[in-house]
Amino acid sequence: MNDTHQSLRTGLSFGMTSGVITTLGLIVGLHSGTHSRSVVIGAILVIAVSDAFSDSLGIHLSEEAENVHTDKQIWTSTVATFLSKFAVTLSFLAPVLLVQFPSAIAVSAAWGLVVIIVLSWSIARVTRKRPLAVIVEHVVIAAVVVGLSHLVGTWVGQRFG
Repeated sequence: MNDTHQSLRTGLSFGMTSGVITTLGLIVGLHSGTHSRSVVIGAILVIAVSDAFSDSLGIHLSEEAENVHTDKQIWTSTVATFLSKFAVTLSFLAPVLLVQFPSAIAVSAAWGLVVIIVLSWSIARVTRKRPLAVIVEHVVIAAVVVGLSHLVGTWVGQRFG
């Protein structure tokens, strides 16, 4: 595989993972603290733009700092990170807009789980690792983030709500 394809894979996997984890944490935390559909929708839109730019700049600087990539490889990772983070984050609008609000949280979690499982399986295939071990590792990390976000949201809602 050439280095440009690796740069594309880096950007896509980083952006998709960050899109799922950040957005699910945000949705679950804000729901726990506010129970407001409009707050969750606004936050998804804001994070789709601001965090996609932030992550793409982060990957850009990281790739530059390694001092081993060409400009084309760096920009491939940068653009792939932005587009995948932006698209995955916006995909969480569908359940929030189309499903009754409390149920939308569970649908969003299921959607995020599907994305993490498919991405993990793909990574395991490419790296020739056992898919189940990779999937379990990534799902557990995602579950910890979502669980902690729920606890923080609940605490904020009780303390400041």
